[in-house]
This record gives sequence, C-alpha cells and structure tokens, in this order.
Amino acid sequence: MTRLSVNINKIATLRNSRGGNNPDLVQVAKDCELFGAQGITVHPRPDERHIRYQDVFDLKEIVTTEFNIEGNCQEQKFIDLVLANKPEQVTLVPDVLGQITSNHGWDTIANRDYLTEMISVFKQAGIRVSIFVDPIVEMVEGAAKTGTDRIELYTEAYATHYHQNRDEAIAPYIEAAELAHELGLGINAGHDLDLNNLKFFADNIPALDEVSIGHALISDALYFGLENTIQMYLRQLG
Repeated sequence: MTRLSVNINKIATLRNSRGGNNPDLVQVAKDCELFGAQGITVHPRPDERHIRYQDVFDLKEIVTTEFNIEGNCQEQKFIDLVLANKPEQVTLVPDVLGQITSNHGWDTIANRDYLTEMISVFKQAGIRVSIFVDPIVEMVEGAAKTGTDRIELYTEAYATHYHQNRDEAIAPYIEAAELAHELGLGINAGHDLDLNNLKFFADNIPALDEVSIGHALISDALYFGLENTIQMYLRQLG
C-alpha cells in the first residue's frame, strides 16, 4: 500500500504569521501520526518563512514514523541540517533562492555528476535519498545513473490537466514509473495531489511507494478536521 507522508509546511506558515507557537508544529506532527499518517515531511528554505531550521531538530525528537526532509542541496546549510538530523529520507529538490514552491524536477543528465556526489554524501550517512524529477523517461534514466534510491515524480502537470483528460494527464507518469521500477528505483510522488485526483493516480502508478501531500490536505482539514482529512486521504490510497 502507498504510504501517506503529510507535509506540515503550511502549519508553520500559519504559526509564523502571528509569532508565538500557535499552532504548535510539534503537536500537529504528533497528531498527524496518531491519526494515521505514515510519515512527516518538511521543506525548510533559507529564509525560514515556514519551517524553521530549529523545527527540524524539534521534529526529529518526536517523529516516530518516517521523517522526510526536502530541500535544495546546493545550500550548505541544508546539507548540514540533514546530516545533523539523519532523517529516514532526504528529498533533493532543485529550488532557487526565494522560490515560492517547487516547480520542476532535476535535469538528471546535466547535473549527473553533481547529484551523484551529493547523493553519496547522504547515503554514506545512512539516509535514503529521493530526487525530484519530471515524468520524462530520459530524466528517469538519468536518475538511475546517480545512485539515488528513489525518485519523486513532480505531479503538478497531472493535477493541472486531470479534469480535462485524466488518461492523457497520467500517461507520462505511468511510463516514467514503469521505467523507474524496471531500473530498480523506488517511486514517490507529490505536488498538487488532492482528494479529487489522488485515487486515480495511486490506482494507475505501478509500485508507488509514497505520496507527500501538504497544501491540499491542510486546506481540506479546515473544513473536515485534521483527523478526518487524513483518514480520507488514506482511503484514497487504499
């Protein structure tokens, strides 16, 4: 069964908007796990506009499922943060400074040597590595040559075109996932997956290990409550 990792960046955004510690990020992470989430994801950025670097240390102390730290390994501060906390998984994302949200995968061909070097750093520390990729077979083939354990398929294009033609929207993802599986790569996915499009995606992507969902899940929780929302997402994956 595909695992659900809840990205709690939006909880940190809400907390930071007023200062103080309401909502309590650590308590929310505990509650997500209590309510059934099989992982907690954070994506700290250099300006700490949502997840703060101290949050990562605090969360490492209490997360009992899978802790996944996403971020840009071109920032030494991020590398140091991950190595200091040794999460179960690090997801490498090619963000640029000031980027609002991740919007593309790695060019695994142009960045092969760099990714190979960085992936080795994390794997030597005992951390499973996933890299963000677009659903392009050449990028999947390139990823397999870097030594990464998994890829995370960037799903914005699927989500954007889902309501127009879901079969066409998912086709490149099926092709990419089939190739990744053949090449021995684990498969994660994330970005704009929600209660409308998640089940079709999970039902059609072979060997899907994990989805990371934040914005949509937290938004739904405003209406349905956090516990109920997590259960709703888990049912889409069942």
